[in-house]
Amino acid sequence: MMSLSSFNIGVSGMRAYSGALDSSGHNIANASTKNFQPQVASFQENTNGGVIVNISKTSQQLAAQNNNVNGNGKDLSGSDLSTELTNNLQYKAGFEFSAKIVQVADAMFASLLDIKK
Repeated sequence: MMSLSSFNIGVSGMRAYSGALDSSGHNIANASTKNFQPQVASFQENTNGGVIVNISKTSQQLAAQNNNVNGNGKDLSGSDLSTELTNNLQYKAGFEFSAKIVQVADAMFASLLDIKK
């Protein structure tokens, strides 16, 4: 059924964006932690439809190493707050869009049930 497939896609999007928001929040909370390696969220298509998120540090390690020392030789965190703010806005919009997909799928499913009565 189309509405159940749409429902599952929306739920998977909500899960993925929720995980990405958690990761970004973790990065922001540790922005002042010395030598902190920020987590990176990457989205992938799920083989059964929908989306999944992978959280890793590996793709940012080189960039974080380059950013860990400022001009005074003082260690800094690898978190970039402007990037995290941008990510938060994107993840929030993605979550809201996914929630809207769930809402529409629910309404479609309810309409199908009403037709069959």
